[in-house]
Amino acid sequence: MTVVLHDYWRSSASYRVRIALALKGIAYDRVAVDLVAGAQRRADHLALNPQGLVPVLEIDGLRLTQSLGILEYLEETRPQPALLPEGAAARAHARALALAVACEIHPLSNLGVLARVEALAGPEARAAWNRENIARGLEAVERLLDHPGFAGRFCHGDRPGMADCVLIPQIYNASRWGVEFRHLPRIAAVASSCSDLAAFQMAAPERAPVA
Repeated sequence: MTVVLHDYWRSSASYRVRIALALKGIAYDRVAVDLVAGAQRRADHLALNPQGLVPVLEIDGLRLTQSLGILEYLEETRPQPALLPEGAAARAHARALALAVACEIHPLSNLGVLARVEALAGPEARAAWNRENIARGLEAVERLLDHPGFAGRFCHGDRPGMADCVLIPQIYNASRWGVEFRHLPRIAAVASSCSDLAAFQMAAPERAPVA
C-alpha cells in the first residue's frame, strides 16, 4: 500500500515527519497542502484532518495526524533504525527534548498565532514576538542538551533520533527569522552533524516545494 504524506513545505511539523520517514527508509508519495493559500481549510483536507492542519500521513490503512504521534507510530511499527535510545530514562529524556520544541517553542510561532499578533500589534510586533520566542526556547533546549546522553553529535546518543527530527526544523525557522544559534555550542554541533546526513538533506523544505 502506498504511503502518502499530505504536508506543506515550510511546516515544521511536516518537516519532522519527512526527516523521520527518510531516516526509516520509508518511501512515500507527497500531496502538497498550501497553507498560505488556505488549502488546509478546504473540504477535501478537512475530511482527512478536521483540525485543518498538516501533516497527515496515510500509512497501513490509517490516516495519522500530529507529528509526534506519527513519529511514535513509525517507531512502534518500524523499530529499526530506532528513533529513540535504549532504556526508559533515556527514552523519556529524548521525548522531553522533542516536546520542549514541539509543545513550547513551535505553538507560539504557528501561522495562526503570528497572524493574530500582527492583527493586534502590527508586523514589527509579529517579528519581535517570533524572534524572542525562538531565541528563548533554543537557549532552554541548549541547557537541556547538557546531559550524560549527549554525545556531541546528536541530541541523545551517537545516532539521530526523534529529538533531532524536531530540533532541526526549529533551527531552520530560526535561520529564516534571523535568530542566531551559533553561540549555543550543543545545538550548533547537532545542526552540523545532521546537515551532513542524506536523510536530513532529502527532507529539507527546498526539496519539498509548495506544489
